[in-house]
Formats: sequence, structure tokens, C-alpha cells
Amino acid sequence: MRLSRVIESRTVLRKVSSELRLLNGGSCQSVEFPTNNSKRSSSELPTKPLNKSWRDSADTVIIGGGCVGASVAYHLAKAGMKDVVLLEKSELTAGSTWHAAGLTTFYHAGINLKNIHYYSLKLYGKLEEETGQAVGLHTPGSVRLAATPERMDEFRYQMQRQGWHKAEQYLVNTEQVKELVPIINTDKVLGGLFTPDDGHIDPYSLTHALAIGARKYGAEILMPAPVNALKSRPDGSWEVQTPHGSIRAQRVINACGFWARELGKLAGIDIPLVPIHHQYLVTQPISEVKQLKSEIPVVRDLDGSYYLRQEKEGLLFGPYEAPDKMRMCDDWVTNCVPKGFGMELFEPDVDRISREVNAAMDMFPCLQNAEIKNVISGPITYSPENLPLIGPYLDLPNYWEATGFGYGIVHAGGAGKFLADWIMNGEPSYDLIECDPNRHSPSWLTLNYLFDKARESYGLNNLVGYPKEERWAGRPTARTSGAYDAMIKRGAEMGFHAGWEQPHWFALPGDTAGYAPSYRRPNWFKPVCREVEGVLNSVGIIDLTPFGKLRVTGRDAAKFLIYISANFLPKVGSTTITHMLTPKGRVYAELTVTRFASDDFLCITGSGSELHDLRWMLEKRREGGYDVTIENTTDAQACLGVAGPRSREVLAELTDEDLSHEGFPFMCNRRMSVAGIPVTAIRISYTGELGWELYHSREDTLKLYEALLAAGAKHSIIDFGTYALNSMRIEKGFRGWGAEMNLDTNPLEAGLERFIKLNKVVGNTTSGSYGYQVGQSIAFAYLPVDVKPGETVQVELLGERRNAIVQSKAPILTEAARGTQ
Repeated sequence: MRLSRVIESRTVLRKVSSELRLLNGGSCQSVEFPTNNSKRSSSELPTKPLNKSWRDSADTVIIGGGCVGASVAYHLAKAGMKDVVLLEKSELTAGSTWHAAGLTTFYHAGINLKNIHYYSLKLYGKLEEETGQAVGLHTPGSVRLAATPERMDEFRYQMQRQGWHKAEQYLVNTEQVKELVPIINTDKVLGGLFTPDDGHIDPYSLTHALAIGARKYGAEILMPAPVNALKSRPDGSWEVQTPHGSIRAQRVINACGFWARELGKLAGIDIPLVPIHHQYLVTQPISEVKQLKSEIPVVRDLDGSYYLRQEKEGLLFGPYEAPDKMRMCDDWVTNCVPKGFGMELFEPDVDRISREVNAAMDMFPCLQNAEIKNVISGPITYSPENLPLIGPYLDLPNYWEATGFGYGIVHAGGAGKFLADWIMNGEPSYDLIECDPNRHSPSWLTLNYLFDKARESYGLNNLVGYPKEERWAGRPTARTSGAYDAMIKRGAEMGFHAGWEQPHWFALPGDTAGYAPSYRRPNWFKPVCREVEGVLNSVGIIDLTPFGKLRVTGRDAAKFLIYISANFLPKVGSTTITHMLTPKGRVYAELTVTRFASDDFLCITGSGSELHDLRWMLEKRREGGYDVTIENTTDAQACLGVAGPRSREVLAELTDEDLSHEGFPFMCNRRMSVAGIPVTAIRISYTGELGWELYHSREDTLKLYEALLAAGAKHSIIDFGTYALNSMRIEKGFRGWGAEMNLDTNPLEAGLERFIKLNKVVGNTTSGSYGYQVGQSIAFAYLPVDVKPGETVQVELLGERRNAIVQSKAPILTEAARGTQ
């Protein structure tokens, strides 16, 4: 059947072939194209004996034999772990691996995941030599196409971030795109982003190469061995039960693909993953493709929302259809994966992808008369934001996640290495917090949120990725401030922070309201200037409720915090900034520690670090056997901040407490009443100006907010959001965790000397903003050690290099340093 006729008639393809040849020169496997949604009863499953003798103990048990599980086994065994066992319920590659299109790329829009991609591709290039197993790796490069000026801006933005990454990439013009891809119609192409050595690989052969390597280094692979129970033991080990018997393991790793939720339930947790129907088409040989002198790069038509690559003398292309067209296996989430599903596919539905197929035929005219060879429709797994879950799970000792890989083939190698390094060394080798399996709290993540967000992430897969991007599906969650509605009425433009809605800025009458992202100055530029001026000249109020809040109490509370902190603890009634460092001295987290009594502390962390930091603290408590209680009060406690030279006068209207500098010094705290509401007030402000953070019960937020607004009315109090806060903190030289400091830096590199007591311690921009006080753009940057203050460097912005002068100190002093208390 010709592709053009399929689209014109809206014909839904049925059974295409009784056999599917695995692509890229891999092994030929006979695979059923089932009907009735690929469901078979368990009684239809063949009964196979175990492939080798059973064993009853292991150091690490990996559950799942796809490319990710095989990679974890390979890397742990190669790193020297002597007792690694992989359990596969049926056969290697069953699930999503075997039918994947196999794309590989060095590119990633983020920073940290580039490391995963880079390692994977370098590994795949050496596997055949190491294991003797061909992997069908093709490296013709890839080109991302731009059909709009906004997309070209995105590519320029990615080029200015190129310094973060070791792999090459280049901007190419329309003529160069045509040279790279002779069969393309460039009428709508403005340019492209070319990444050499990208390509594709045979997933089946890749997985078997990793498995061969794992066995070579001493790992065992047992199959078919489905896991039917997981039991944690008091000593932190696990009992893994299968029909063949039980294995006692020091740790278990969930690498089960779209079965991951079901394994998670056996461990007592609910993993936020949902399988999605993904389709791609393979054509018969095409004459224009036959005439090519070399394999074309993989093409990603981002505005057309599909990828395309050469498959022998034909083409393979796969779309990401719009959110209202795509299909999810939501019944697999609410119920379970159909028994026996593993090496099966769904019935194709080309109607659903007609828009993207038409776009592909327009861009590649040779497709219009191409004959379809196969339509592959199978499940891939998505997390809400389509980022994997990699690492240990919160308060579930020795249980690890390697799940949620929407792009498992390109992630497998790097993810296996990342996990193996973490397990063997006791800490991650670099920062990957966006893949933290603890980033979703059960307190706010619902099934509706999971479904809505995954639908959005898949359907908007190729949307232009602007700085400060917001996605709106599933919002708001249960995490809204008590003053949320009131702030919305006052013009709040909200951002999303770990489930919370928090004002980024406020649109007043005359402003252009709404989300309007841009690579240049956006609609919030002038309103944020107004907010900064309001704080600097009078007083402003900000919602800081998303801060993570962890209460540490008990007999060993001080001893425990001394152990995990790089700074001395504050005295009772005082507050300090400290950092949790890894054994190698890298910055794992930043905490603001407030001390109420000798054994009573409040640790405050960033919104995105709440469960990341809690997991570390619980782990260290467990390892040290400390008698301490750690309570997560994030959802129960809210926080409003007041800042600016008039903030003391505003608070004085609402309390009888002495707020003078002598009566309430900087970095001190006090439990007091404000407008009749019990609060914990801390004299601190990330703005660097005079200010207080007021922690209180979440149910009192609206009353406190209205009281502060009323008391501040005569001082022209202004609402301000996180954009203004960020500008002011950068001007004061305040580092931000996750930007200036993280697991990729040690505290001295990050300029944290004053917060680090060395006797306790086991050339890129990181943050940037317009400095409304200095009237210039400012940024933090890591530079070579021989670059000195006063020297001129160049910063690339959308393809243009701008001069910047290296400063020896922050351009604006804090309120405390100015002595204007």
C-alpha cells in the first residue's frame, strides 16, 4: 500500500506482516503481530525452564532485561562488583527495547543529560570490539530542522551552551541542509543544527552485547524469572521472590520498563509512569534513496513533529502526534500490564498520525509514492515530564530506580554507568537532579496529573524550548498557597516548582499579561523592573511557601547536623547557612538551619531539593544510627517574605516585638505573633535587603498576606515574584544551589568559603539576569584560573559574542554589609 493512499483514505492499517525483521542489520526474529490489542492470557504463555541453576543470594539483583537493565548489570560487574544477578521475566529485550527505532544522539536540550548521551555513544562504538557482538551502529550524524525564526533562535541558544559539552554541533544554513540530505525539500527550511556522529543502533543486538559483557565480567542473567514479591528486611537487604525460589539481595534495582509500576507496588511505592503508544513506519526500498551515495543523517523535523532516518534502501520515520491524538495505556496504570505481553505490538493506527505523515511527505516528496513495509506500534514509558527516574528511592533502603526511559536506547549506556558509579562510590559522579526518582511527592502527584502531564510531554515533544519554560497540563495541583487566589486576582503570573504554584511576576493594569516566552526581552521585563524598584525603595511581599522545610529533633539532633553539615551549627535563636557535602567534598545541598532549642532545628532548602535533601538526611541518619526525628513539614508550613527598607515599619504595625537591629539582629529567629498569627520569623532575605521570612501554618497564609498588604499600603507595598528575587540575589553575589553549586562543584570553586569550615570538610555561565540596579546584564560564570578580575571576556548570546568584564566582587552590597540596619 502506498503511503499517500493511506493518508488520503484514512485507512487504518491492520495486520501488516506475520514477521518483523529487526532493523539495522540485527538478528532476524519471528514476532507475532497480534490482534485484539495484543492481549494473551497467562495460560497461553509457553512454560520454559530456567536457563541456568538458581541461586539464593546476591549483592545486587537487577530486575528487567531490557537495554537499561543489561547496561546496569554490565557496568556494575565491570566496576568490580562480584555478585550481580539480573532477573528477566521472559527474554532479553522484551517490552519496549526490541521494537525501538534505535536513535542515538549526543544532543540534549538540557545540560546534565548530555553526559548520559555522550557516554552512551562512546560506549556503543566500542562494544563490538569488547564483546564480539555486532551492534549495528550507524553514525551518519543528525540534523534538526528549523522552519521558523523562533526555532533558529532555539538553535542559536543551544550553540551558546555548547561549551558545556564535549560533542560537536554546528549551525547549518539551508544549502548545507540540502547537501547533508539530498532528498529533502528545503522550501520551508531556514537552517538546522547538525550533530556529527549521531545515528542509530540495533536495540536487540545492543542489549545482547551488554549482556555478553555483563557475563564476561561475572554477572549472571537468569530467565525466565518473573518477580512476584519483594520484601524488605530489617537489616536493609531484600528478599526477591520468583516461581523458582527466593534470592536475598543487598540491593535491588528496578529496571522493568513499563512493568516498573507493578514492581514498585511490590515494594510499597507508586511510581509515576505511564506507557504510551508510539508508532513508526518503515517503507519498502525507494528509488531516490537507492541513488544516495552515502547514508543521510537522521532528520528531526521539529515543527513537523517527527524523526526520519534511512533504513537500508528505504526510510523509517516516527511521529509524535498532538496531545488530543496520542494514546496512552492508562488502563495499564489503573489495572496492570496484560499478562503475557512482552514481545507483542499494538494494531497500527495511521489515522492518528496523519498530520505528521503529511508533513513528512511534504518535506520528503519521495515518500509520497513509497510502499509501506511495516508499521510498528508499541508501548514506550513516560514519566510526567519525560525524564527518567535514576537513583535510590526515598526512605526505602537499598531500593534503586532505573525506570521511565522514554529514550531508553540512547540513555541506557550512560544511565548504567551513572548508577554503577553511585553504588560503588557512595555518591553520584555528577549532578542529575532532574532525574531524581524522588522529585514527585505523593502529597500532590495524582493519576490525573500523571496522565495529563505525560500526554502533554509526548504531544509537545518538539515544542520550542524557551528559557524559563512553563507547561500547563495538570495544574494547579494540591500545592497552592493559601493566598493563591488572592495573588491571582492581584496579577500573579505563576510558575511551577515541585508541584507548587509560585508567582514569577505580577502583571498590573497596562502590562501585557500571560505567558509569552522569548529568547529576547519578554513581556515581564519592565514589570520585574518595577518590582525590584519597589523592594529597593520601600517594601515588597513574596510567597516563599515552596521552600522545602525539614524539622530535625531528638537527642542526637545537634550531633547529626554537625555530622552532615560543613559549617558550625547556630546558637539557639540564630540561623546559619550550611552545606551538605559528599564524601568527595562536592556540594550535595544547601540548607538554612534555624535553631529553636538545643535539640530542635528547622532546615530550609529549595523547592526542587525537598525530597532530594530529605533522602540524603534519612540515609545518613540510618548509616550513623542517630536518635533523631526528621519530619517533612513542607506541606503544612507556608512562608511569606517581606523585604525592603520599609519592611521593619510594616511588621511593626502588626506585632509588639522589638524589631530594631539590636533587638532582632540579622540571621536571628523568633517565635512571635504577627497580626495575631503565630509565626516563626527569621531575619533573612534572599534579596540581600532588610527583610524577614515568616513561617506559619498554611491555613493562615491568606489572613497574614492581607494583613501585610493592609499594613504596607501607606508604604506602597508591592508584590514581587521569583524573577525579581533572582535579579536581586545575583546582584548581591548570592550563589544558587543547582546553578552555581551542585554535585559538579566543590564549595571553594563555588565561592562558599565563608560557609565552609575546612577542618570539617571530608568556562561556563551558570545563572544570568538583568541587573536592574546596575542597569546591565549580569551572570555568574566558572572561568579558567588565569582569568583575573578586570579582564574582558566574551559571552555568546544567540550567536553573537558580547563583551563582559570579570568582577572581583558582587556589584551591589547586601543591606547588612551596607550597614543600613
